[in-house]
Amino acid sequence: MIVVTAPTGNIGSRVLAEVADGSRPVRAIVRDPAKLPADLRERIEVHQGSHSDPEVLARAFDGADTVFWLIPPDRRAASADEAYSGFARPAVEAIRAHGVRRVVSVSALGRGTAFAERAGHVTATLAMDDLIAGTGVAFRALANPTFMDNLLRQTAVIKEQGTFYDILPPDYAAPTACTRDIAAVASRLLIDPLWTGREEVPILGPEDLSLNQEAEIMSDVLGISVKYQQVPVPALGEQVRASGLSEAMAQSMMDMMTAKLNHLDEGVVRTPQHAVEAPTTFRQWCEEVLKPAVDKA
Repeated sequence: MIVVTAPTGNIGSRVLAEVADGSRPVRAIVRDPAKLPADLRERIEVHQGSHSDPEVLARAFDGADTVFWLIPPDRRAASADEAYSGFARPAVEAIRAHGVRRVVSVSALGRGTAFAERAGHVTATLAMDDLIAGTGVAFRALANPTFMDNLLRQTAVIKEQGTFYDILPPDYAAPTACTRDIAAVASRLLIDPLWTGREEVPILGPEDLSLNQEAEIMSDVLGISVKYQQVPVPALGEQVRASGLSEAMAQSMMDMMTAKLNHLDEGVVRTPQHAVEAPTTFRQWCEEVLKPAVDKA
């Protein structure tokens, strides 16, 4: 039995669709079952509620051997630790109580780097991983860089102003990954009943690109001139506070972005296998995902 959490998000919805192929029984924990596709609801066992609720977890984890773990964002949390480890603690108890054997978690790059202990959201994510792995369960942490899909938040600005924004220097090349590749790696692990031990699985995608290189690709694919503009970290902090983040979560976001400026995502050496596991190039993603979204914006 596989349990999928956060099954209506960008990653979880793809994971659920891929593992609910009939090869193994699947359960989903979801606040609003109506958000699940009707055909999937007929093929899985649905447990309504939050995967931070001990009672929901007790029902969903009973008899389950494998769990896909992804926490929802908490914009108003009192601290990043509360948003991540605090949310996960009931699941940790349920893993122990019900004998779950394997957990696949969506995590972040940065473990072992100089700034990992001062990286806000990333630091909190890695601490949550340690909490889960401390149960003794077989554990795979999908260590992700920045998502390509984050650009979808800027589709209107890209279309209207021909500009997109980030905090990295324009010529700094870094890895990115798309959510569909992350979901594909997660699904392969969830279906495989043989792996053991604890490992990180870096999802680096096939290439490192600078923001200026991304702008060139976007311009070519979209057929408009797109420029990149770097913004300072304090300006990002003002923006996320204005959007409703608590002071603690805004500071955590700024700490993470400052760590990325200091090469947080460079702790893993790229190998050809990374392109095999996450093959989608930035150009392909722009053609298949970004362009339709910009056209619709």
